[in-house]
Amino acid sequence: MRGLILAVLALLFVAGDSGRYVPQLIANAHSALTRIAGADSVTSTYQSNINNAHSAYALLWAAAKQQSDDAQAVLVGVFEKAYARQFESSYVSEDSAAYWLEKLVQLNNAEAAWLLYQVLGDNGVSERLMRLAAIGEVAEAQIALAMSSDLPQVRETWLEKAAAQGYVPAQAALADWYLLHGEQTKAKPLLEATARLDMQSAYKYGRLLWDEGEFEGAKQHFMFASQQGHEQAEKALNVIKGYTIQTLAQTPSFDWSTLEQTSSCLQRIQPFATSLATIIRADSLYKAYQSDERLSSLSLCIAPPIWLTPASLSCDKDYEKSGVLGCDITPLAEVAKRVKFSHAVVVAEQGKANVQNGVMYLDISDAYSVFVHELAHFAGFADEYPIGRGMAKALCNDTQITDFMPPNLVVDSSVWYAPAQTVNNWLAIDPSAIIAKSKTCELIGKASYKPSRRVTFMEHHDSGVIPPLYLVLWEQQLHKQNIQRPISMNFFQAFHHRGKQKEAAHWLSQYEAFISPAH
Repeated sequence: MRGLILAVLALLFVAGDSGRYVPQLIANAHSALTRIAGADSVTSTYQSNINNAHSAYALLWAAAKQQSDDAQAVLVGVFEKAYARQFESSYVSEDSAAYWLEKLVQLNNAEAAWLLYQVLGDNGVSERLMRLAAIGEVAEAQIALAMSSDLPQVRETWLEKAAAQGYVPAQAALADWYLLHGEQTKAKPLLEATARLDMQSAYKYGRLLWDEGEFEGAKQHFMFASQQGHEQAEKALNVIKGYTIQTLAQTPSFDWSTLEQTSSCLQRIQPFATSLATIIRADSLYKAYQSDERLSSLSLCIAPPIWLTPASLSCDKDYEKSGVLGCDITPLAEVAKRVKFSHAVVVAEQGKANVQNGVMYLDISDAYSVFVHELAHFAGFADEYPIGRGMAKALCNDTQITDFMPPNLVVDSSVWYAPAQTVNNWLAIDPSAIIAKSKTCELIGKASYKPSRRVTFMEHHDSGVIPPLYLVLWEQQLHKQNIQRPISMNFFQAFHHRGKQKEAAHWLSQYEAFISPAH
């Protein structure tokens, strides 16, 4: 408050001289500031320096009122330095800075408005100051105003204004905005401009170049970003080194016996990817599974991912208007004949994760916990969160649930639980097993139950646990191949639907062989 009073007094002191020659006012102000800079503890006092400072500010203000851009710039510069030091070791307080900046704002000084916005913090007047600074083409204010808006068009407009001034954070943010909305063509020149200044831009520019087939240029930008500590760029370089892009016809056979040294391959699972982003995710999931000791005892095997050319598979986040991710998987049929996998994982760019007859669909945002959750669906486990009404009407019916026989779910029946053999199995494995309520059938008002009071990975994939009983049930399911739905069933249905009966017959026979293996 004392600083503010001094500021007002200094203003009154020079008020009578406000009509003086502007260069002289600025020169006098510089002289006062110079005296402060050259002062020492012997020849001056702290208070005299404060007085000199406020006299200088008042002189600069007098010149600023006469439309002196130089005076305004010097004033803003003084307060910028003080703000950068958090007003420590300077002769200007936060209050007095706010006082002089507010006066400059009255002259529509955009730089002063932006600095005052930062000094005052997040309060009622700040939005007005931010907008004034943005209108005055202060790039930092423009990007701040853009990010504060929930309206897409407003956000894009202000990002474009800030980016047009060559402000790197705005160019990078605008590029992200374009990429988010699928406008790679607009994003590319912005990323190119910032790629050598920002490791995230370098990585994203490398991604665009890779997708366009400019592999060497892409690798150079990945290397630059990696050297700056960008983890995803490092992963990109690793998968480029470790995998080869292949056409469907080029995929070689795979020796599953190399994996059977640690466990039986009752499910042979083959991951696929069709882009750099998806192979990075597929590789990450594969490596996470390899190090997951929880699942090491299960009789399933996962082969290294296959990186296919982009045109190999046609996928859609709303496949056939289903609301979930899906692909036309018939091109994989010839690969399946060589590789001999029973289940597939397709990692796509975007879409809701799900399992359909031996095919798991994931997108690049899905965590490893989602993969494990969906992997359990391969073995017939039911979700323990509220499922949709359509599915619930079938699964939660005490007579129809036997068509599904999920190992982790029973429902109420007129006599006991249904299926009764599922509960008997739980108790046979663990006589102390707790039969607890599940949320599975909530949407149709039907009671359902699971063999654990804990929130499991079938309810919340990210925070749920895999109880020991569930691992025993999982292994049991793998040995019940007659209740599984391998990819051969998916191929049969797809080819039958398209009238390709010879191919359909082949895959039907493969399905029958899978569910009734020779011993």
